[in-house]
Amino acid sequence: ERKGKTAFGSVGRRIPHRILHVISQDGESLGDMHRAEALKLMDQHDLKLVLLQENVEPPVYRLMTGQQIHEEQLRRAEKKKASPKPGMYIKELSFSSAIAKNDLENKTKQIAQWIEKKYHVKVTIRQAK
Repeated sequence: ERKGKTAFGSVGRRIPHRILHVISQDGESLGDMHRAEALKLMDQHDLKLVLLQENVEPPVYRLMTGQQIHEEQLRRAEKKKASPKPGMYIKELSFSSAIAKNDLENKTKQIAQWIEKKYHVKVTIRQAK
């Protein structure tokens, strides 16, 4: 049994499913077909077969060029970077622009401690009335 999600990329010629739903590189559905037909299409158009959804019946595969696969991998990596990692804390601090000097010093000390602990710190400064 595989754990977690496999990396996005070409499955090559090893397709565990007999019947697959294939989508063309333009995004249009080519319907359900046997894996041999899908491999023939892949070879004829010099494309790669990429698994999109495994948990549906039949599983969904897409024909893509190497460039399209690379761009999708970059897009997914960017999205993964943007989402906070488990165990990573984001500390948020907000104060008024009319904050007293002593209070400001205390808050900067607090921010420094959080940064030392490798927390991400978000500071918001509100404009005083």
